[in-house]
Amino acid sequence: MATDHIRYDVLAQAALRGVVRTVLADAAKKGLPGEHHFKITFNTTAPGVRLSDRMRARYPQDMTIVLQHQFWDLIVTELAFEVGLSFGGVPERILVPFETVTAFYDPAVQFGFQFETIEGAAIGDASAGPPAAEKPAPAVPATRSATEESTPETPPPTATDAGTGGEVVRLDRFRKK
Repeated sequence: MATDHIRYDVLAQAALRGVVRTVLADAAKKGLPGEHHFKITFNTTAPGVRLSDRMRARYPQDMTIVLQHQFWDLIVTELAFEVGLSFGGVPERILVPFETVTAFYDPAVQFGFQFETIEGAAIGDASAGPPAAEKPAPAVPATRSATEESTPETPPPTATDAGTGGEVVRLDRFRKK
């Protein structure tokens, strides 16, 4: 098999992160249209993520937030988004770099995708050589979201099971094996 010097995998992920950025920027300017709302899962241990110590202890690896009714002051930049959310009645401000997002889902239209972990290349660096080893992104864990209360026996829906019949698009589906 030929070596992919262009790094289509990296370019595709950067483009999909651009979709998330564009959708959030529109929501920041105009609000959420119709029934649209977003479930966003991100890696809480990644560099640049800003969470309170309380939330980092509660979500030591991944966290899913829901931007629907109870969020405020959404600010979107080229590299990250910042938003105010209430966690158990306590207001918090979080900052999430787009590179840390592992899944995005809009239950209103059953549209979403999950990002792969690409080793050996930064998302913005398509000129990097092929990764030493690629592995698919882990399944989105069942974490509690900011606007949903749940008990450990009944975790909230995640990007992989929140819709009825919706499909999470995995980039490796389009890759030659």
